[in-house]
Amino acid sequence: MKNVNETDIHIRIAEPEDAEALLAVYAPYVEETAITFEYAVPSVEEFQERIRNTLQQYPYLVAEDENGILGYAYAGRFQSRAAYDWAVETSIYIRKDQKGRGLGRRLYHALEEGLKEQGILNVNACIACTVTKDAHLTNDSIYFHEHMGYRLVGTFYQCGYKFQHWYDMVWMERMIGEHKEKQEPIRLFPEIRSHFLCWLLKNE
Repeated sequence: MKNVNETDIHIRIAEPEDAEALLAVYAPYVEETAITFEYAVPSVEEFQERIRNTLQQYPYLVAEDENGILGYAYAGRFQSRAAYDWAVETSIYIRKDQKGRGLGRRLYHALEEGLKEQGILNVNACIACTVTKDAHLTNDSIYFHEHMGYRLVGTFYQCGYKFQHWYDMVWMERMIGEHKEKQEPIRLFPEIRSHFLCWLLKNE
């Protein structure tokens, strides 16, 4: 059931041409927060390449309304070794003036549906965290992931340095599939894209 203020929100698969609009969402997180440990805002061209590379393997989704893109979420490789194929790392960014509309929940729900279609079992989030919130970081992302069913699985202390401050990082994990003795190989996103598009349309 959607909230009243969610009814005009559309979830779709991102395209490289969305890079400039996605950067408008992402740039404030780079420049003003420690939510991302990236120091410099990527170029449009670099961001386009990131989108292309992601879509070769995993979903990359945007939420938009009639006024444009409001947020996005995507998955990436958890580790490069073959045994990790059934695990991914997730990322999500919501435009700062659009929080509280349920965008994060809807994006993650759709993202997980696509990952399930691929045969992904473990979704992991790498999250900056702070002992004491400051102007650049709170622990709201941890609380959001807890609400979405993720559990804390590990903490790395004072591993990120930004704005002349050391921040911790935590890993959170959620299981979205059954772990079997004989596990079927995952499918790449292009293989399930058409079926996933049907799911998105059905769940508008």
